[in-house]
Amino acid sequence: MVPAMASERLQKIMAACGIASRRKAEEIIAAGRVTLNGKVVTEQGTKADPDGDLICVDGVPLKKKERLLYFMLHKPKGYVTTVSDPERRPTVMELMKNCPERVYPVGRLDYASEGLLLMTNDGALAQKLMKAGSHAPKTYLVKISGKPDERALARLRAGIAIELEDGTRVKTSPAKIRLMEDGGKGSGEWRVASGERDNPWYEVVLIEGRNRQIRRMFQSVGFLVEKIKRVQLGPLVLDVEPGKFRALTVREVAKLKSL
Repeated sequence: MVPAMASERLQKIMAACGIASRRKAEEIIAAGRVTLNGKVVTEQGTKADPDGDLICVDGVPLKKKERLLYFMLHKPKGYVTTVSDPERRPTVMELMKNCPERVYPVGRLDYASEGLLLMTNDGALAQKLMKAGSHAPKTYLVKISGKPDERALARLRAGIAIELEDGTRVKTSPAKIRLMEDGGKGSGEWRVASGERDNPWYEVVLIEGRNRQIRRMFQSVGFLVEKIKRVQLGPLVLDVEPGKFRALTVREVAKLKSL
């Protein structure tokens, strides 16, 4: 009896799962090696629901085709961008408990930083975005203790040598940096108020994402970073509250993949 939820031919489902080509799958079915919800199936053209039915080949259930999911998460401060943490600090995975399937963070935001984080189970896209040569622009709002002069900013924009956690020194790629003036593109929360001239906010756009890169960059010219918030990743613009997430639209996913 064909299940009520039947939607695809068995041989097509088997081929999609990587078991064999459709023609070979038909031979496997004809040989009586396939069961559908516990019953042997030999009739060609039998249909099944790949998500709701139990399909086995030689007694082994087919691995269901994984749904690729993409989410924008607003990581708050005080969370680490890892699956687990030996120091028992809260991780971003705890914020994704209501996600229908397990997803993973792409890239990183350090413990004290906040902002846009991509969460997905699409390994191919994650690798593409994290490769050094991907050049996916990332936009940050950065609060500095003190105000760098134009000479220091010019050094940062051109690329500057920073020391990584393993002691090696690398030169950063060119960056875009501008002072966030009152009435600029940022919301009122991010505007530089007249009384905060010694602690200005800057918009920083990077095409790479080394560990604690922005903090290391400003430290190299003698200034400490007080706050960091990532507000854009490629075509994605942060639009959810801290600790919340939303699914990306089909169009957003397509733009990410075209980077």
